[in-house]
Amino acid sequence: MDNEEIAKRVEESRRLHRSGCNCCQAVVLAFADRLPIDREAATAVGSTFGRGLSGMREVCGCVSGMAMVCGLLGHSAEARLVAEQFREEEGDVVCARLLQPGRKPCAELVVDAVRMLSEKL
Repeated sequence: MDNEEIAKRVEESRRLHRSGCNCCQAVVLAFADRLPIDREAATAVGSTFGRGLSGMREVCGCVSGMAMVCGLLGHSAEARLVAEQFREEEGDVVCARLLQPGRKPCAELVVDAVRMLSEKL
């Protein structure tokens, strides 16, 4: 993707998160125009992955969203690469640890995840 398209997807993810989508939904829906499912299905699929799988604070919803997009677009092999890049850049992939005081807020993690994924696709 070119820089303009990446910027549009990043801004869309920011808007989605501000409007009430959880982290996973905001990542997935930023790519809705490319997915083989409609927005309603994408929203539903991502609904249980916020706050680290149904609020359990395990794997970050951003990371789950990146993996979903990779799978839906036929880039399953990229899922691990973007998850590893997320871990490297953010310091972790576990929601509970990412939400510790002094860390980036979820909104910034969403934007970073969409940027990373856009650069890989």
